[in-house]
Amino acid sequence: MSLRVVLRGFSLTLALIFAGVLASVSAQADDPLKVGFVYNSPIGSAGWTFAHNAGRLEMEKALGDKVSTTYIESATEADVERILRELVNSGHGLVFTTSFGFMNPTVKVAKQSPDTKFEHATGYTMAENVGVYHARAYEARYLSGVLAGRMSKSGVAGFVASFPIPEVVRGINAFTLGMRSVNPEAKVKVVWISSWYDPGKERDAADALMSQGADVISQFTDSGGAIQAAEAKGVWAIGVGSDMSSYGAKAHLTAVSYTWGNFYTQMAQAVMSGEWKSENVWGGLALGMIDLSPLNPAVPADVAEHVAKTRAAIVAGDLHPFQGPINNQTGAEKVAKGATMEDAALLGMNWYVEGVDGKIPQ
Repeated sequence: MSLRVVLRGFSLTLALIFAGVLASVSAQADDPLKVGFVYNSPIGSAGWTFAHNAGRLEMEKALGDKVSTTYIESATEADVERILRELVNSGHGLVFTTSFGFMNPTVKVAKQSPDTKFEHATGYTMAENVGVYHARAYEARYLSGVLAGRMSKSGVAGFVASFPIPEVVRGINAFTLGMRSVNPEAKVKVVWISSWYDPGKERDAADALMSQGADVISQFTDSGGAIQAAEAKGVWAIGVGSDMSSYGAKAHLTAVSYTWGNFYTQMAQAVMSGEWKSENVWGGLALGMIDLSPLNPAVPADVAEHVAKTRAAIVAGDLHPFQGPINNQTGAEKVAKGATMEDAALLGMNWYVEGVDGKIPQ
């Protein structure tokens, strides 16, 4: 059983009360674990939130009547603390918050709600009842850069970016390194839109990048606006979150795709068995938390084979996207030849690699 809550014209408090009434009527000897999900954008038909919701549905399918779920779409950072308190007060034993900007409210409410377990996506602050989780998206970002480098004719790619946090900067850098592994002279231009989800701004940013010579558009935003812009101009595009080909089948080369269902199922099982503990989970291609969606049929066989071999090397541990030598924009060495960046450095990344055109907003 799941409850949908959209924060436009509907009271979350009333919805949760209504859900509680239904639960009390149908409750059996063992009440299901109530699991809450807080999303920062609409579920839509593709993208970041769509992938999280697909994970929720997979968890429901795996656990059946052992769980009941509530999900809240389009939550703003200003709303999150209130939302979390209402989820706690309505008996939710496990809550997933799926945006970096939700970190501080999650930790604040968790400290006052010791009986509820919280899992926060993309954050770094943990507590006794707060775990954090993310996928090593930079592995798939690197692969998408390899693909972009092989498919680009101009050697210029555009990147529509949301906020200048390490996760996004790391994604831009991984994409650039992948592209320059194919074409050492490749350039990546970046436009920041200060939003996770704004179709209009995303489309405008993609148009601006294409006007500067980009013939491949990548993104770290959640709508299909950039894909649609690329489709209209006959330019390649790379989505994020999940397969975004529905926004532009001809343009869409692939997407950096997240898979959360297994993790969500494991966390719910751990809470129900009393074995849950606060952990920092960061899984990549090898653990199935991140991958590329199917490649566009127009991708030549030799290019697809190149991407597949690179993927296999990453999974086997023979290739790390951030292994040296790596220079920053000014040409200064950041990672020596033969060395690999440590996780702590990756998690705090606040500089561009050589080949990125532009500055990180302060």
